[in-house]
Amino acid sequence: MTLFSPESHEPLTSTAWDADSVRFAIARVVADVEAAFDSGWPVHAADDYEFLTTKRLRSVYLGGAGVVDALHRLARRGFVDLSRDYVSYLEECAVAPMDFSDSDDTRSLSFGETGIRLVLQRLAPSTANHSRLAELIDANANDEHCELMSGSAGTILAGREAGVDVTTSVEWLRSQRDGDGLWTQRGLGETPLRFLGAAHGFAGCVLALGDVGGVSDTLRRHAVEEDGLVNWPGVAGSTLLDNSDKRIRVQWCHGAPGIVATIGPLLDEDLALGGGELTWRAGPLEKGGGLCHGTAGNGYAFLALFDRTGDELWLTRARAFAMHALEQLQYQRYSLWTGCLGTALYLADSIDGGGALPIP
Repeated sequence: MTLFSPESHEPLTSTAWDADSVRFAIARVVADVEAAFDSGWPVHAADDYEFLTTKRLRSVYLGGAGVVDALHRLARRGFVDLSRDYVSYLEECAVAPMDFSDSDDTRSLSFGETGIRLVLQRLAPSTANHSRLAELIDANANDEHCELMSGSAGTILAGREAGVDVTTSVEWLRSQRDGDGLWTQRGLGETPLRFLGAAHGFAGCVLALGDVGGVSDTLRRHAVEEDGLVNWPGVAGSTLLDNSDKRIRVQWCHGAPGIVATIGPLLDEDLALGGGELTWRAGPLEKGGGLCHGTAGNGYAFLALFDRTGDELWLTRARAFAMHALEQLQYQRYSLWTGCLGTALYLADSIDGGGALPIP
């Protein structure tokens, strides 16, 4: 048995960790991003889906709100100085059509107005924006996605940050937990599914709710273990290879890296370490350096384990992945979760020796 698909990964770069090179790369990313601004940023060919409503995406996940959020995260931490003010741009994004024409993403943290208004509230707090944000979060309380990106798990996190009462959302999401400890996701396709990972399933719900009890036991029942390594299938009851391309997922969105990075403190140590070791053995992802399904997203599992154990081995591994992600940078892929901005945040966290993915 194997717990990863070698063809989905690359040999790790031999380039040694160099904080100065990493800082230079972050500055270069930001300079390129600011220079490219023109009522938003052009969509990259790899993110150009059939149902897009615009070639200047606006959402947190793929669009301008995520770009602006990353820029300000880096600026607040002293990595860069910004040359533009993006408040008016965010205000325009908040009232524009959503990115995808085939779904109702208005309330979504990752794809909709909620995420845009949360970023706007960070930059330019206002009563009117806060009221609309609270309205969106309340309206999402009983959302049947039961996951982080579009469901109430994501808007619970947004509400907590914004000081919105999310009691109804929390109580409803808790009530939807199945008898075996998982959640059922509806609205992500024709068939209800029970995802395990961070983006669409169990780990994202737990991130929003905290220790709901039995977290590690639930994941242990679905873990695939071999010689001290651990991975999880995307969907409960499936095999690791039950994917359209017959490749095993070792990513933030599906698989061990995302589970360890997102809810690692709630896992039994052998599961957390086994997931981290698998991520290291598999190596950087050939898909690129991004967060959702790239090398940077996987590297956050190492930072989580360094925080948990204090073992410098995990920081060394995180920085090795950072150097590889730096070599994978796609400077014209302007997005937080698939492109250069998420990679830049991971590079910054690798310099600082700790950090978490930008959720919410």
